Amino acid sequence: MRLLVAERPDDDPVAVFEWACIHDSLGIEGAAVPLYRRALDLGLDDFNATRATIQLASSLRNVGEVDEAVALLQAAPDAPALGAARQVFLALALHSAGRPDEALREALLAVVPTLPRYQRSARAYADALVEQTRTA
Repeated sequence: MRLLVAERPDDDPVAVFEWACIHDSLGIEGAAVPLYRRALDLGLDDFNATRATIQLASSLRNVGEVDEAVALLQAAPDAPALGAARQVFLALALHSAGRPDEALREALLAVVPTLPRYQRSARAYADALVEQTRTA
């Protein structure tokens, strides 16, 4: 893989992104983080920028930078082609940040659109989780 990446210009955002993905897949999240940041700084198309943001946030969570992971995922746009990926990884990051009610809310809200019935009730119950936390 290193040889393939070396064939691309140093400032090729897609090559840098793919190199980050390889590090991430190998469990070398600490090395993937600066590569994801560089790929985003170099300018990826919207779809790959969303993927890179989600994967960067996931790697940050795995190296203990949960607050930054949460902030990135909260600011990231949804990408229909990625389904509920942003919400799922946000739920994981919130849980790691010690915010279980918000995490459960995000996970539930990710599933609500797939329910053939009970969407309104499920959404209301999910929202109530964080309302209870705010008033407690």
